[in-house]
Amino acid sequence: QVQLVQSGGGLAQYGGSLTLSCAASGNFFSVSSMGWYRQGPGKPRALVAGINSGGSTNYADSVKGRFTISSDNAKKTLSLQLNNLRPEDTAVYYCNYVVRMGNPRDILQSYEAEFWGQGTQVTVSS
Repeated sequence: QVQLVQSGGGLAQYGGSLTLSCAASGNFFSVSSMGWYRQGPGKPRALVAGINSGGSTNYADSVKGRFTISSDNAKKTLSLQLNNLRPEDTAVYYCNYVVRMGNPRDILQSYEAEFWGQGTQVTVSS
């Protein structure tokens, strides 16, 4: 199994900053993708920022230039730096990993699986 433990978040004022972290552990041998999603009140969960296996990043238009996603070389820690926060950024934020598990020497005995962190509340006051 894979465990994703989130930390950070909380309350910030308009224009403030917060940092979210996600620590991954478990028996996976590679990471296909990592990402941060958020779910605001009455809204569906949506991608905020992502990193693919090649290290390329992508961002939702609403956060471009304000949020930065990063990971360590081992891909065991995923972070999201949130700057210039706005009230509309208020949401529960979730980290997401898509990993490969099983036998790394035999693709037929390996499989892809998706895991989620427990969620972290970010609240931005105006």
